[in-house]
Amino acid sequence: MMNRMNQNPSRKAADKMYRSFRVSDLPAEERPRERLLRLGPDVLSSQELLAIIISSGVAGMSAAHLAQILISKFGSLARIAEVSAEEIRRYVKGVGPAKIARLKACFEIARRIENEKKRNFFTEKDKKIITPDFAYAMVKSRLLDYKREHFFVVSLDSRNRITGIDEVSIGTLEASLVHPREAFNAAIMRNAAKIIIAHNHPSDDPEPSQDDISTTKRLKEAGSIIGIELIDHIIVCKSSFFSFKEKGIID
Repeated sequence: MMNRMNQNPSRKAADKMYRSFRVSDLPAEERPRERLLRLGPDVLSSQELLAIIISSGVAGMSAAHLAQILISKFGSLARIAEVSAEEIRRYVKGVGPAKIARLKACFEIARRIENEKKRNFFTEKDKKIITPDFAYAMVKSRLLDYKREHFFVVSLDSRNRITGIDEVSIGTLEASLVHPREAFNAAIMRNAAKIIIAHNHPSDDPEPSQDDISTTKRLKEAGSIIGIELIDHIIVCKSSFFSFKEKGIID
């Protein structure tokens, strides 16, 4: 009995300390907003992204804690996007109209972007890839403004018509990482006969690294084994691109 009585105050004290913790208590370089601007939004956790949107805490509760409560209560970003403003207000004390409005506005923007992508996909679907320039035009908008390397697979049928465009891998800040399993899984799901892989160079230098070349050759070999031909690898930059096929690195 005494042990339980002694433990409760300490738990309450720890909880109170966490609730009163402010983002401004962190070193400047570790704060979510500063990390986003320095490293890009894709390196932040869902909680950190929500904390940026919420912007400020309330008495005794930081923006980070409010974000954690939202995720704990509703389980996922998708669920938070679905629930009504009244449900958020009822279950998460301290998230008032201004914070809810910002959350709902961000989720609505995300929904509209997704709808635009779907419309673009149906515009792209069945288009025939004829030249590397055309392949670059198809993937360019998806790959700009990232601070890490993102890999996409363009799945094609036997007539080089697009059957799907899928993101399959995200590299680290120091290295690009894509495995044949990831690259060809999307193509298999799309019943592809051929694929083009594409990734960005955040440095804006389109020249391939030795790792890019060896990865491409490995994917070419893997495709030959499973019967899905890799016909090109496009390195995407803002105003230029590099085509492995055009440069004769792959047949």
